[in-house]
Amino acid sequence: MNKKILLTLALTLLFVWGIFHFKAQLGLLILPLFIGLVLFVTLRLYRLMEKDDGSSED
Repeated sequence: MNKKILLTLALTLLFVWGIFHFKAQLGLLILPLFIGLVLFVTLRLYRLMEKDDGSSED
C-alpha cells in the first residue's frame, strides 16, 4: 500500500480516538467533528478506488 494512505489512516484513527476520549469536554462539537471525519475518510477511500479503477482500463 501507499505510505501516504497508511499515514492518513493512522492519523485518522488517532483523531477518532481523541474525539471519543474527550467527548465530554467537546460537548455539541462532537457531532460536526464526527461528520467531517466520516466525510474525509469517505472521500479519501473514493479517491483510492478511483485510482484503482483508472489503472485497470489501460
